[in-house]
Formats: sequence, structure tokens, C-alpha cells
Amino acid sequence: MRFGIVGTNWITERFIQAAIETDEFSLTAVYSRTEEKGQAFAAKYNSQPEVFTDLAQMAASDQVDAVYIASPNSLHAEQAILCMNHGKHVLCEKPFASNAAEVQSMIEAARNNDVLLMEAVKSTLMPNFKIIKDHMYKIGRVRRYFASYCQYSSRFDAFKQGKVLNAFNPAFSNGSLMDLGVYCLYPMVALFGKPDEIRAVGVLLSSGVDGEGSIVMKYPDMDAIVMHSKITDSYLPAEIQGEYGTMVIDKISQPYEVKIHYRDGTIEDLTKAQTREPMYYEIQEFIDLIKSGERNSSINSLECSLTVAEVMEEARQQFGLRYEADLKNTSAH
Repeated sequence: MRFGIVGTNWITERFIQAAIETDEFSLTAVYSRTEEKGQAFAAKYNSQPEVFTDLAQMAASDQVDAVYIASPNSLHAEQAILCMNHGKHVLCEKPFASNAAEVQSMIEAARNNDVLLMEAVKSTLMPNFKIIKDHMYKIGRVRRYFASYCQYSSRFDAFKQGKVLNAFNPAFSNGSLMDLGVYCLYPMVALFGKPDEIRAVGVLLSSGVDGEGSIVMKYPDMDAIVMHSKITDSYLPAEIQGEYGTMVIDKISQPYEVKIHYRDGTIEDLTKAQTREPMYYEIQEFIDLIKSGERNSSINSLECSLTVAEVMEEARQQFGLRYEADLKNTSAH
């Protein structure tokens, strides 16, 4: 599978490392805004990928079957649609897009061009997520889902000194909910579907993005609580609480350890040892779907991605965070 890469940051390097493990990946093209950055990135790889500074040219290349997009959030929809309109399959980093309208446009482009579009959420495709799903019946009726992803951003120190880097720039549809909260919400939606009610609060920083926040969501017989932050740290595991016991997951963003604490005091360790890079499983899923002619993952489905986008947009509206992309969609309607 010949891949073009959009974005030349640490996450694309990690993606390529994991992709090489599949034995079905070939890096043939790199897009960067500058020739210099693109060449420096391409030079790291033996495949000698072609460097493009025009995304349309890369999308039109007959040397590219699929594109992995890891650019700033605000660019995802436009870049994905451009690639899909040129017949390329697209694996796009989370969050899929700035808002639900953009996600809907991406899904329409995928269907119109008969290509695969998938959100690059690694956690839901890792072996221990299947363990979570397959063993959840053991905890009885689920009453609560709790997940936290709070990680102090290395860029927040610069922000406090008056320098607004991309991570805290609303022009790129960034912020705590979009960058970290999505890791908590995507597994929730994959397991339980769309919540009936959403109540969200957030702390807005002077640049206009959220530094941290919390969301409480209501389902028919349970609730869900999500905490996210780029300005503090948390060391709490995730929990799925049932009437017979509680499933404890070490990290919702990449589950390596899963245990059930039963009410009688016994603990069942369900952990499945993982030998691959965390991103390996999403890439393998994406390649397998293309090879089989499928156009939608049963796990990282387009329906799940759209629901997560709707939940995040509703949460943002409740605590007053709007992006330039939101204004564009309002004026478009």
C-alpha cells in the first residue's frame, strides 16, 4: 500500500515506525509546506519518498494509494476531501475535523468517491479494547463510564510567557477537548453510543482555547464523566462501573492493562500482552479494509466519528468555545 503523508511532525514519524511493522506499507510521498522541511523528513527513510509542497499534486500522483493526514485540526477536512476527490483512501488523525458539519462533508466525499475514510484512533483498535468489549458482561449492568486525559502541555510554559504556539491557537481548532478529550469520548461512543444529554464546563485561556474541562453525559441507565486538561496532570485510570464489579483500565488513550475488581474483593486480570507499536493496529485495520473492499470500519466507524464530533461541538458551545471553522459553517447555511 503506497502512502502519502501530510504533516512532518513527531506523530507522523511514530506512524511510519508502526506502519513498517505491517510489511504492507510503502512511503512514497511526503507533503510539507516547505521543500526544506519535506526533504529533511524524507531523507530519514530508505524508500526515498517524493516531496510535494502542493497537496493537490500529491493527491493526483499515481504513486499514492492512500494518504495519512496529521496536520493541524483545522486543516483535516479540506485536505481529506481534496485527497478523496482524487480517489485516495484517507486515514485522518483525531479529531476528525473542527465540527460535525465538516465531518459530514468528509463522509459525503468518501461515499461519492468510493474510498475508505477512517479516523486514526489507536486505542479502540488495540488488543485490550477488544478485551474490554468482550468481558464487559462480567460486571453486570453498567452504571458509569469514567475517563480522564489530563497532561500538562510542554507548550503551556511558552504560553504563560506570552508566546501562543499552535497547541493553544484557536485558528487551528485546538484546545484541551479537541486534542485530549477526544481520547476519552471516542471509546465511550464506541462502547455505548450517543449520550442523551450533555453538560459541559471548560476553562478558556486568553488565546480563546480551552485549557481544561469536564463533561457529564446521561444515558438511559448510566452516566459518563470525562475530564480533560492541557494545563494540569492526572494519574487516574479509567473505570467502567457495573453492578457486579468495576473494570479498571490503566490508560484510556492506549489501554495496556485491564482488570475487573469484583464486589467480593477478587480481582481478575484480563490484560492481553501487546508486542506491537500502539499505532500498528489502526494501520493494519485500515490496510485490511482497503484490501477487502470495505469502505467503513466496524470499530472506528464513520458513524462513531460523526457522533464524537457532535458531542464535542455541543460541549464547546456550552462553555463558549467557537472556532473560525464554526463561523464558516454558520455562514454557509
